[in-house]
Amino acid sequence: MVTKKIIVAGSIAVMATVSSPSEARTPFTDDVASRTQALALLESLNADLLSHPSATLTLERWCGDHGLAPEAKIVAHRIKGDDKPLAADDRAALGIDANEPVRYRRVQLACGSVVLSEADNWYVPARLTPEMNQILDTTDQPFGKVVQPLHFRRQTISADLLWSPLPKGWEMDAPLPAPGKGPLAIPHDVLRHRAVLYNEANQPFSLVIETYTADVLAFGKR
Repeated sequence: MVTKKIIVAGSIAVMATVSSPSEARTPFTDDVASRTQALALLESLNADLLSHPSATLTLERWCGDHGLAPEAKIVAHRIKGDDKPLAADDRAALGIDANEPVRYRRVQLACGSVVLSEADNWYVPARLTPEMNQILDTTDQPFGKVVQPLHFRRQTISADLLWSPLPKGWEMDAPLPAPGKGPLAIPHDVLRHRAVLYNEANQPFSLVIETYTADVLAFGKR
């Protein structure tokens, strides 16, 4: 049944994205058809993120394919503030002890005027090159692009849909929401991934928690 759901969702997602990226679209309306389309698109994005190592590059493709901005380029806006300590379990996931220096970085990843995700990132500077550390310390460049020369792979720990436009069991004849008036209300946070990045030597060097926003569905919003 899950396979059928993914296939159906994928076909709807394709139907939803065949229009020109430059063509603005109206917001999702509060009806079953729009809710089904929104769910298909979220599942499509989730699958795309899970099948590629760099969330930054995946979002850049998503932005271009869906016309979220005049130019499909992801820019990181650093959110400065207090560091968040890394929990002991997370240090174990990175294979480091309590004395190993770790740096923390929080950014918003935006395409044009829309913020597509907010990410918390802890990384081990000793496992990056000096040039990478300098760029991360002094610029707002996305982490995924900076460390791309490491040819890293991504191991997802969890991927959670924070909002579903349709109730659980909708595909098994569960009651569907009654149509409402106006646009579909979508919460700010819709999807969250937690992952560890590994270099070519299979050494973990970064833990990321990425929260994707409703603007991943803001087609035509410039």
